[in-house]
Amino acid sequence: MTTLESFSAKSDSAVPSDRRTQLRVRLRIPKEYQREPIISNLITRYGLKVNITAALLGANGQEDGWFDLELDGTQAQIQSALIDLNDLDLEIWCGDDEVW
Repeated sequence: MTTLESFSAKSDSAVPSDRRTQLRVRLRIPKEYQREPIISNLITRYGLKVNITAALLGANGQEDGWFDLELDGTQAQIQSALIDLNDLDLEIWCGDDEVW
C-alpha cells in the first residue's frame, strides 16, 4: 500500500519543481459523492490538466464510480490534489496498482 509520504519521497528528485509531469491514477468515487465536483476540483483548485481515460458509472448514481485519470501538472500540484482526494477517504490506485 502506498502512503502520501512514499509518494512524496518518490517525487523528491532532481526534477525542477516547476516542470510538468504526468501521473496515471485509478479513483473510486463512492455513490454519496457523485453529486460533488471531485474531478472538476482537481482542475480548479490545483491547476491540473485531467484526462479521463476510462470510467465506469452505474445508472442513476446507484453504484460507486470508477475513473482512470491522467493527471498533468507539477509534482507539487499533483501531490496537493492527491492529499485532497485522500482526505475525502477515496480509494486511489497509483502507478503499479498501489492503493492509498
